[in-house]
Formats: sequence, C-alpha cells, structure tokens
Amino acid sequence: MTKRDIIVIGGSSGATAPLKAILGALPKDLAAAVFVVVHIPARSLGLLATVTAAAAHLPVCAAQDGMAIAPGNIYLGVPDHHLIIRDGQMMLGRGPRENMARPSIDPLFRSAATAYGPRVIGVLLSGLLNDGAAGLEAIKRCGGVVLVQDPADAIADEMPLSGMAAVAADLVVPSARLGDILSELVQEPAGPRLPVPPEIRLEVDIAAGERVDSDVLRRLADPAPLTCPHCSGVLSTIREAKPLRFRCQVGHAFTAGVVAKQQENAVDEALRVALRIIEERAELVTRMAQDGRSSGRPAVAEMYDERAIEYREYAETIRRAVLLSLKKSEPSGGGGEQET
Repeated sequence: MTKRDIIVIGGSSGATAPLKAILGALPKDLAAAVFVVVHIPARSLGLLATVTAAAAHLPVCAAQDGMAIAPGNIYLGVPDHHLIIRDGQMMLGRGPRENMARPSIDPLFRSAATAYGPRVIGVLLSGLLNDGAAGLEAIKRCGGVVLVQDPADAIADEMPLSGMAAVAADLVVPSARLGDILSELVQEPAGPRLPVPPEIRLEVDIAAGERVDSDVLRRLADPAPLTCPHCSGVLSTIREAKPLRFRCQVGHAFTAGVVAKQQENAVDEALRVALRIIEERAELVTRMAQDGRSSGRPAVAEMYDERAIEYREYAETIRRAVLLSLKKSEPSGGGGEQET
C-alpha cells in the first residue's frame, strides 16, 4: 500500500531554527522526498548551506526545473520561482507572486496536494502573516495530513495561527518533536485518493505561469471593490476560500491579512503626505498674510491669517491620526520575509 512519501514544509520569519531541528532528526533511510519553501530574499544563497549542514546525512539540493523526485532527498525552493510538484518531477514556476512572495508556500502545498493527494504531509512553521494557510487547506481537502508548529514555540506565531484557523490541523507540536513525528508518519499507509477540486488545479496552473485573464479568474472568483496592492488592478474574491483570499486579473494572489497590511502602509503614507502638504499650505498663507500687512492691505492679511489657522487645525487632526496609527502598529521585524 502507498505510504505518505511527500513532505512539504513552509516557513518564513523564525523558521530557520525549527527547520534545522526537523531535518536533523530525519533518518538517513527516509522513504520520502522533502520539499522546503522559506521566504528568502532574491539572490540569497545562505539557506542551502544552512539546510545542508543541518541534514548532514540526507542529500540536499536546490530545486531545478524538470528535476526528477527521489525519496530520501531534500529539495529547496529557489529565489524568484514558485516550487511546483508535478507527478514525478519538479517545476520552477514564474507565475505571479502570492502574498507578495515568490517562492510562496501556497503554490508548493497546492501542487503537492494536486499531484499526490493523501500521500502528502504538510508542515507549516514560524512566520509573519498567513502564507501557507490556504495551501494547508488544499492538502487537507485532497486527503493529506497537516502539521503546524505550536504557535507558543514559534518566533513569529502569525503563520501557525493562520494555518490553524484555516484548517483543523492533525497535529500542533513544538518544532523539537516534528522531525520524529514525520519519521513515524512516513511509515503509515496513505488514505484513499480523493477528487482534486478544479479551483485548486487552476491555481497551480497560474503559479506555473499559465495565462490568466478575467475569463479565467471568473472560474474561481468574483470581482470585489478592492485594488491589488501590487499592480493596482481590480481584485476578485476567491469563492469559499479559507482563509479569505483575493486575486487580480494579472494573477497576483493575497490573503485578506496581506491586503490589510498593505492598505495600512498605504494609509500611513497618504496621511504623512497630506500632513506635509497642509503644513506647507499653512506656511505659505502665513507668509502671504505677513506680506499683506507689510503692504498696507489689512483685509487681505486677515483673510490669510484665518486660512492659516484653518490649515493648522487640519494639520493637527492629521498629526493625531498619524500618532494613533503608530501606537496601534506593531513591529514587523524582518528575519527572512520575502523581498518584494
């Protein structure tokens, strides 16, 4: 009987340490192939060396387009390409970014679910925001097993918490136990093959670089009065998505959390620009009032004085809004988030 022989692991900020612990605990006779996507900056070379050192008794290599899949090997996603699994081989997709990242975790998880169904074990590690949550849901829908790093054990708990909100995880455990649990799970028989939902297949094709337009998008989403944070195109809401997700006509994909974060940044920038413009306007009319008084035009000076007071009141209101926004915002520390 077919075993669970495909392990897909995703993470972001704070994921390096748990990833090293997992790979270091896997046996040298591992009867499964392991695929890893961690949000890494473009042109980064550090992850390969880190993982190779951690998994000293298992072969580690950067994924290549068309490379055959072999058990007992660890394959790493490479910068600026989605890692996609087809039957028996890998593909490096140049499709649109998902959650502002490429490689993104969701395309790896979805493609594994599509190709291997119940043979897949999905693991979501520490990270910010919620890339990977939709991918875990796809794995679960196709009969696979879902593991999530215990949020209390994660440096950045947003990603594990989002995964747990999107799907009922089979196990939620500290990173120190994940390697041993994976070693046990790959010995168990996989469940029955389930039909793959067509919308999951479609999103895998988009990540691979297949053409996407409004007609394609209508097959899985409905237009929404929102703008794409990446290209400013119209967003559409993915039907029945967990978590709530959007795609634009170019194909860029976002969870609602990522859209909200990008909008927050845009609002903050807009407030700062507005504050600068209004303060400059107040300074200008103040000088015009002074010029009116010095030239013997008191009525003009009085008019500009009133406008200066009005503009400074506007500026003070915006300044309070900016300060309130700063108090509410939390530090978003880097530690491995994808360059965009």
